Amino acid sequence: MKWFGGCGPGGRPVVPAGARLIWDDPPLWTVGAWPDGRVRTVADGGTRLAVFGPCSADERDLARALVAPDLSTFGGAWAGTHAIVRTGISGQVEVLGDAAGACPVYTVRLPDGGVVWGSSSWALSGLTDAQVNKEWLAAYLLDVQADTGASSAWTGVDLVPAGHQLTMPGGSVARVSSWWTIRRRPYGEAVGLLRDALVEGVRTRVQGVPTSSDVAGLDSSTLAVLATHHGPVMGMTVHPAGNAEGGDVTYARELAKALPRLRHELFPLDERHLPLSNAERMLPATDEPAPSSSTWSRLSAQLEAIGRAGVLCHLTGDGGDTLFLPPPTHLCDLARAGNWGRLIVDAQSWALLRRVSPWGLLKAAARRDRYALVGGGGARPVWLSAAIPHHLTRAHKAEGLSDSVLLGEAHYVARSARTEQQLADIYGIELHNPYLDGRIVDAVLSVGPQYRCSTTRYKPLLADAVGPLLPYAVGHRQTKGVFVGEFHRGMRANLRRVISLADGRLAGLGLVEPAPLRAALHAAALGAKTAWPALLPVLNAEMWLAAIERSPSIEWHGIAERAR
Repeated sequence: MKWFGGCGPGGRPVVPAGARLIWDDPPLWTVGAWPDGRVRTVADGGTRLAVFGPCSADERDLARALVAPDLSTFGGAWAGTHAIVRTGISGQVEVLGDAAGACPVYTVRLPDGGVVWGSSSWALSGLTDAQVNKEWLAAYLLDVQADTGASSAWTGVDLVPAGHQLTMPGGSVARVSSWWTIRRRPYGEAVGLLRDALVEGVRTRVQGVPTSSDVAGLDSSTLAVLATHHGPVMGMTVHPAGNAEGGDVTYARELAKALPRLRHELFPLDERHLPLSNAERMLPATDEPAPSSSTWSRLSAQLEAIGRAGVLCHLTGDGGDTLFLPPPTHLCDLARAGNWGRLIVDAQSWALLRRVSPWGLLKAAARRDRYALVGGGGARPVWLSAAIPHHLTRAHKAEGLSDSVLLGEAHYVARSARTEQQLADIYGIELHNPYLDGRIVDAVLSVGPQYRCSTTRYKPLLADAVGPLLPYAVGHRQTKGVFVGEFHRGMRANLRRVISLADGRLAGLGLVEPAPLRAALHAAALGAKTAWPALLPVLNAEMWLAAIERSPSIEWHGIAERAR
């Protein structure tokens, strides 16, 4: 697993097993195999700067950041997902994370007062007895998007919130300050920023690197098109075995005809790839439950095929639906502002699209019931037994409810995408999610909520930003493939093993009640209407607990011990 980290000045410096030191006073390191260009450093006059992750900055940009009076002014200045680290002559360490949280940073305070920070909470947990944070896990089971503040999945390991800077002047002092906030822009300006950030974000990842991309809906196909501007790309489309016609496959073939640099490959899904099936390779440990835990048999086989093709960089459209296809939570903001005329018109349009009564949407807007506007959820699952502390379920800080909901979902999707990257690390493949770059999230949230969603246009913001760059077959697509039925089939095929999870580690922690959970699993196997958004996190968390239990925690040593 690739990750990076370091120590604050003062205290006894420690380093993890397998670390490659970038500098040693205070220590800064990487762990794992980092491709060329993903770690860049510059130094002058006792000040040093390092950038981790894909970043569009050139050498002059890095030189300006090195001597800038305020490092936070470079937050969001460059495309890509990356963290910036700077140490001064005094020894002070500054760590600047991204606005979306796709490159998370965590901290641990040592008994002697020192501070250790890093991009992997699981790795840092080796300094704190590697105990799972039961309170965090309970909040996750209730709502994966719950704002858990500075908590992480590990006791004693704190998350530096997205859009914040960590400053360590020395000793036990570690200050966290915000550098990013939502700022409204005119629609045309935001569209231009979005286009530039996406084009540059793809370029800085794929240039000179053997690349593949998912080719399915508008989001992933857009990335494939942009990637072909910089070299050949293998496009991969999954489909049910024995049915290589229609849906995503038809659109992908049309796209390949329009793009000579796109080599289209099909990946058939058979019984071995059903959700919840055993994979040939065990699920690796990650910082927190990965969304793909329940579909690991499919993802691992896909990564294996990508690796055999010699690919080092794979693009996914994760985050696209979150940003460009949001629910009509802006109705709450219209009700709060007293904009009754626009509220009634929009509620009627959404009611017609959903084939429901507009009165229900109007009532939900007046009550600020985001779950009703999203289309479900919010009810406490009957199998959940833990009481969730109130301070873990507060709203994300944003001016309106629509901004708050989108920001909270973007933070969760970005942070969980990091766990997907950790899964891909074991195959030597960089898994990239350009839509979760901080500059892209910033551009989307700068647009007024009423312009981010539409009942008459599919993903209008993305279409306006990159539509002119896309072939007709991609730019005018209005749908995407869905695989919900595969989860019912996977549950039936693996019911015996899945049922055993109901009496597993979560039950041992007192977080779930086995009997109602078993009943829900049986119902899903029979094809009953299933609240998958509530049920899958339970299964993913159970698989995650098993993975970390069989994986030894990261070992840490003092600098002197490491030298010996």
